[in-house]
Amino acid sequence: MSSDPILSNCSSEKDPGETSDAVASAEYGASVSKPGASVSLSHGGDSGSPGLGGPLRLPPWLRVRLPRGPVYAGTMNLLKELRLNTVCQGARCPNQFECFARGTATFMILGANCTRNCAFCNIGLGEAEAVDPGEPGRLAEAAARMGLGHVVVTSVTRDDLPDGGAGHFAAVTRAIRAACPRARIELLIPDFRGDETALRLVLSERPDIINHNVETPPAHYPRIRPQADYRQSLTLLKRVKKAGLTGKSGFMVGLGETDEEVRGVLSDLAAVDCDIVTIGQYLAPSRRHTPAQRYVHPDMFAEYAAWGRELGIKEVFSSPLARSSYHAGEVSEALHSSVGGKL
Repeated sequence: MSSDPILSNCSSEKDPGETSDAVASAEYGASVSKPGASVSLSHGGDSGSPGLGGPLRLPPWLRVRLPRGPVYAGTMNLLKELRLNTVCQGARCPNQFECFARGTATFMILGANCTRNCAFCNIGLGEAEAVDPGEPGRLAEAAARMGLGHVVVTSVTRDDLPDGGAGHFAAVTRAIRAACPRARIELLIPDFRGDETALRLVLSERPDIINHNVETPPAHYPRIRPQADYRQSLTLLKRVKKAGLTGKSGFMVGLGETDEEVRGVLSDLAAVDCDIVTIGQYLAPSRRHTPAQRYVHPDMFAEYAAWGRELGIKEVFSSPLARSSYHAGEVSEALHSSVGGKL
């Protein structure tokens, strides 16, 4: 599963019309990384030397406001009515409240349980669910009722299925095209275990964007993403471009990588002609997950973006709260404009 993990510790006592601060995670032993400095955070304050007891406070740029209101409630109710999963909820994304309040969501198909167990991900490892043939139609209905101009669909990883779920992705794409003919469609897909035939099922439907996340530099795969293969993911992205489609990928920082490794991943993505890259801060979904090793300063995220552009990547969305599908429509539109109206 390619997801956007975070622990969102929010009060349920607020009035739906109010906003509140979300303490996104409680990490221990992390540091703040910015150009020229790496500063330890204390357990009882915002910066300084390590303290004793209590959760580590997040730096201010990782605290988010939680909008609520009728649009947020309407999004939640529609998803419940149509029995649809979202990665926003499953991965405990910090941007869920903002996105739902704007009437957007990233749909997650093929059930709520994953067949892999990545160290960063909040999506549960469990018994795979039967493929629901009615899901494509319900998802397309939701997209139409929400008035989405850019529809993002991802899935859990389904290694139990012969095609890895590729045929279901294709069915979802067809259903969205029928219900929302003017909408752009972005698919965030798993690796299909490197099966090119399965990938072709998805490519043949010509979605506007194919996203596949590399997640972390290759040296960290055995610890963070042991059931995946970095080179296999790059091959998938290369095949997307060979098919003439827009390719997108993303990865997290804070999992123990160095900035030189970040530069290396950007270089690899540029080498396969990836059009869009997202880079965001990793935050552990729970204390059971691997802890963040550092909090990267926003200035450093700006440097990452500059590195990517220097390497020839057309659009680099790099910020602490950037996630694969966060503001995906705006990122797509920026690319659309930069290449003269052609994706």
